[in-house]
Amino acid sequence: MLIYNVKNEQWLSEYVVSRIEEVLVALRRVIRATDLHSKHLAKTTGLTAPQILLLQTIRDKGEVTIGELAHEMSLSQATVTSILDRLEKRVLIYRERSKEDKRKVHAYLTDQATEILKEAPIPLQEHFTRQFVDLQEWEQTMIISSLQRVAQMMDAQHIDASPVLDIGLLDRQSTVMDKSNIYPDKSGDHS
Repeated sequence: MLIYNVKNEQWLSEYVVSRIEEVLVALRRVIRATDLHSKHLAKTTGLTAPQILLLQTIRDKGEVTIGELAHEMSLSQATVTSILDRLEKRVLIYRERSKEDKRKVHAYLTDQATEILKEAPIPLQEHFTRQFVDLQEWEQTMIISSLQRVAQMMDAQHIDASPVLDIGLLDRQSTVMDKSNIYPDKSGDHS
């Protein structure tokens, strides 16, 4: 059986349609897993995945500056500062100027944050990382190449993204997404 693709004016076999559906189902599963995990984190900790990851980074690094946090998490300093602002309002972190270099500000966990981290589920990307590093190098390369190609096929290569598995803005206050600008206009006109 052949199916006509009006956009490309070509006939697609059932086999090709089936393969396309397999890819779309796999993509949907990744999106759903990310969404469900984000909701689980929010329900159990009241925090977003980026907030948890930032708290874990502060815990693991000890005395750390905002710039060092941004570099460690592959986020902009503005995004890290925004997340820290939200965490500070919830009394989960505090910031102090360095005694040696007054230009530097260090972030520290409060006792409340330490307790939350003890009870927090493992972030999805940490679970992914544990399995990814166990793959052969050729498998890792194949996955990276395939996902980069999928992003290009979905015209998503222009979308700014950081290596944090979460849905929505990384510095949002809650788990409610602002859907007004998910796909920014490439021309720069956001009206």
